Amino acid sequence: MRSETGRVIESLLRGQFICKISDEAGWELLSNESKRQQVNDHLAVLNRQVSSAASDTVYYASYQDLGEEERDVLGHQFQDVVQSLQPLVQWMVLVQEAGSGDEPLAQGVRVRLNELQTTIEDVPALSEQLSKIARFRLFNSTSTSVEGQLKQIFKRLCELGYLVRPNAEKQIYQATGKIEYLYEVLRFIDETESLALEQKAEVMKQENLL
Repeated sequence: MRSETGRVIESLLRGQFICKISDEAGWELLSNESKRQQVNDHLAVLNRQVSSAASDTVYYASYQDLGEEERDVLGHQFQDVVQSLQPLVQWMVLVQEAGSGDEPLAQGVRVRLNELQTTIEDVPALSEQLSKIARFRLFNSTSTSVEGQLKQIFKRLCELGYLVRPNAEKQIYQATGKIEYLYEVLRFIDETESLALEQKAEVMKQENLL
C-alpha cells in the first residue's frame, strides 16, 4: 500500500500545488518540519525540493540545482506562466467586480457559479468582459452563452489547480493556495519589470517561485 508520504511525493512530482484547500492531509504533512524533510530526502535524488509560497500557504516542488537542462525547463515554465497571466488576472478582476468588489479572490474563498452567472447576465459590460476572457487560448471556449463560457472557464481553472469543487452535486467552487502563488508571481514580475525573460526565470528559481 502506498504511504501518505509517497502520495504527496507523487503529487509534487506531477507539478501539483498542495494547500489546505486542495489537499488538507498533504498540506498538514508538509507543514510538519520532520515529515517535510523526509519528503525532501526522497526528492533530492531527482534534484528536487519542497518549496513554499505565501508564508507556507502552498507547497510545490522546485529544482535544487540548476544545470543547462533545468534552465531550459524553467524558461519554458516561466513563458507559460506569463502567457497565462492576462486571462487569469482578468478573470479574477471579473469575479471581484461581479461580487462585492471589496476583497480580491484568495485561498478559501467560495465562488458560486450560478450567482456569478446571474450577475453577469444582468450587466452587459460584464457579459462582454466574460466573452473576451473565455476566448483566450487558456480557456478556449466556443460557447456564446454566459453559462457555457463560465462552465468552460471553471472547468479549466479546476484542471489548472486554481479552484476545487468540494461537492460535485453543487456549482460551488473554492479558490486554492495556487491563487496566492499567482499573486506572488505578479508581485515578482512587477518588481523585476526591467529584467529580460531569461533573467526573470533565473531569479524566480532563486526566490523559490518555480
